[in-house]
Amino acid sequence: MEPASSIISALGGPSAVAKAIGIHRTRVSMWQASRERGGTDGLVPYRHIPKLLELAAERGVHLSPADFIPTPTGDAA
Repeated sequence: MEPASSIISALGGPSAVAKAIGIHRTRVSMWQASRERGGTDGLVPYRHIPKLLELAAERGVHLSPADFIPTPTGDAA
């Protein structure tokens, strides 16, 4: 689920992200899961965004705060 899936992938996967921010890999993986499954519907928890932006800069990955904002899906009414 987006935007978490793209961000996690760009930063090297759930294990790399988890290690960098000091949480368990399964927590990172759950960012990509639906709320029905206990996930965050593709949202990265706000408290982790500054560290992920720092990690991206260290690794030369272009990532901005706007990348954490989900885009609307489906047809506009």
